[in-house]
Amino acid sequence: MYRKELFVFEKDKPHAAVVRNYTQDDFDELIRIQAESFPPPFPSELWWNREQLTNHVTLFPEGAICVEVEGVLAGSMTGLLVAFDPAHPEHKWEEITDNGYIRNHDPNGNTLYVVDICIRPSHRKLGLGQQMMQAMYELVVQRGLDRLLGGGRMPGYGRYADQWSPEEYVERVVAGEIRDPVITFLMRCGRTPVRVVADYLEDEESRNYATLMEWKNPFRRS
Repeated sequence: MYRKELFVFEKDKPHAAVVRNYTQDDFDELIRIQAESFPPPFPSELWWNREQLTNHVTLFPEGAICVEVEGVLAGSMTGLLVAFDPAHPEHKWEEITDNGYIRNHDPNGNTLYVVDICIRPSHRKLGLGQQMMQAMYELVVQRGLDRLLGGGRMPGYGRYADQWSPEEYVERVVAGEIRDPVITFLMRCGRTPVRVVADYLEDEESRNYATLMEWKNPFRRS
């Protein structure tokens, strides 16, 4: 099981933190964090439920990551292994993650797929997302996988949907002309855009689009 002790910083003030695998004891708090992190118009039925969380810690406990700051659970990140073919990248979140139940987890998969990441709003300036993402990158390397992959919401796109296609929007984000709360964050974490996918997730802000974002294992060569 994974456990890393470190410090995170609020400006120049350090806070003791732990990145670890979450367990059944964390379920109630994880559900509260989901509700805080994804308020309406994000659909409440997409928040974690106890059956989903039980599957996460049973089917692939290595992919169930959380972070504590000074004893307070502040965020989580969940993944599963899938057999991903870069030549056929189109998919929906509900299909590739089994609606978050991950019963399709493939122990022999070549790709660590990000099901979800969320940070408690009160803790979002501490770099916790980057720390959990780093833990997932370490899992990719440890397992000898090809990549980490996941669909990034595009919550800023809704403001520009009448001006640009989703691809044009992402191009402008990558060029640094505009900032998207999710895509820019994932780029800061080291992930790069692969392509835009339509009808990825019911998400009004993103107009149901997402950008596939990957991190390739630097120790593997295709």
